Amino acid sequence: MVSRRKLLAGATGLGGLGLAAAAGATAFAGEGTSAATGVRIPATLATRRPRIESSTRTNVADFTLTHLSVVSSAAAAVRLQTSAGWGDWVDLNSCAGGRDDVAAPTGKRSLILARDVTGYEVQTADGSAAAVTELNTVDGPAGALAAASSDRIPALGLATADCLLPAYLSRAAWGADESLRFSADGTTETWPAVYYPSQVFTVHHTGVYAHNDDPDPAATVRAVYYDDCVVDGYGDVGYQLLIDEQGVVYEGRVSGADGLPVFGPDPDADGRPQMTNGAHVGQFNAGNIGIVLLGRFTSIQPTDAAPESLVKVLALLAAAIDVDPAGRVTYLNPVNLKTGEVDVIQGHRDWNKIGAGATECPGDAFYPTLETVRADVAALLA
Repeated sequence: MVSRRKLLAGATGLGGLGLAAAAGATAFAGEGTSAATGVRIPATLATRRPRIESSTRTNVADFTLTHLSVVSSAAAAVRLQTSAGWGDWVDLNSCAGGRDDVAAPTGKRSLILARDVTGYEVQTADGSAAAVTELNTVDGPAGALAAASSDRIPALGLATADCLLPAYLSRAAWGADESLRFSADGTTETWPAVYYPSQVFTVHHTGVYAHNDDPDPAATVRAVYYDDCVVDGYGDVGYQLLIDEQGVVYEGRVSGADGLPVFGPDPDADGRPQMTNGAHVGQFNAGNIGIVLLGRFTSIQPTDAAPESLVKVLALLAAAIDVDPAGRVTYLNPVNLKTGEVDVIQGHRDWNKIGAGATECPGDAFYPTLETVRADVAALLA
């Protein structure tokens, strides 16, 4: 078990990286250095096509695409058309989530990077129609200027070496259109934040298929946000944090007005921070902090930068909530009382064992490396 007392004594971490709580520091307060982004938030352009018949070619004409969201009742594949012609058929996969308090969305959902795409074609295994939402998260009308944000993830009240704090973008900095979380008249929040004691962590990949490198990861974060918030109807992005392939960390689910990600304003009965509830593992979210890597790691590994940031973030969070990152616990969801023995750091697919539903997330290639991730987090805290 990681001891906060040990941290207060000034323990040093892996490779000389410091991870010591500042004596007398107010728990979970403090930001990284401030950096104004100076960018305007683009409105997401979206066209929903509820029935794309299998094997029917669809030309894209309404606006230039950046992403596609495909929902199907059966396994599906897509191929994309660019100026060079048609690409190969690619099987789609997804990181399916769902809230604890409502039924999970039906169907299989996949997000696809579609830059420079002039057309697309969808096939489903059973010949049924698929629902496709065409997205542009870059070229919509610009909204309010993004507020200043920290350029490093907040230290959560722990005194750390600078190299332990990955680059970070707040919701304002990556361009979250906060109006999407509210009713059409702007008066009612679809999914107000609710807080629970933190117990475990779950690692995901987005499963986003990219036919070329992603030139704008923040635009993909906006697409994930729209997909979760609007297409699936959660009311917000389902993950607490997202990490791109350069290792940049993005604030996910709304957690309050204090500028800190993941945690709410009030501690639990033991004085530890409470997490804002997400929608990243259907029926197993309360107490479960979700961190997703942008990309599709079914057959390839992420860049070195992404898991490096993942390890550092998990170390910060594990120290903050005082858990052993290499341990196992009896997880209990206080919302629906679902329970089971789980690793403190799990892959999404591990929840299948106790009834969360089938998924391959975080990918056949990346999933086996989670044992190394656990060991590296534990070493950093030891």
